[in-house]
Amino acid sequence: MDIANSANVSAAVSNASNGAPGTVQGAASTLVLRKALDVQATSAIALLNALPQQPALATQGSVGRNVNTFA
Repeated sequence: MDIANSANVSAAVSNASNGAPGTVQGAASTLVLRKALDVQATSAIALLNALPQQPALATQGSVGRNVNTFA
């Protein structure tokens, strides 16, 4: 899964800043930027969901239940 779409985002941002906000070019650049950001968000969510769950903490026994701290 390739989430390195920063080139697309950079191109869309530079095009959006070059085109006037009310022009067709500016609107198209903004649309491309939004789509690129949506793709990156979807990829990030997929990566986060693919992470393994953390193991449960110990509930019994003498190891891993207590933390002794001394100042």
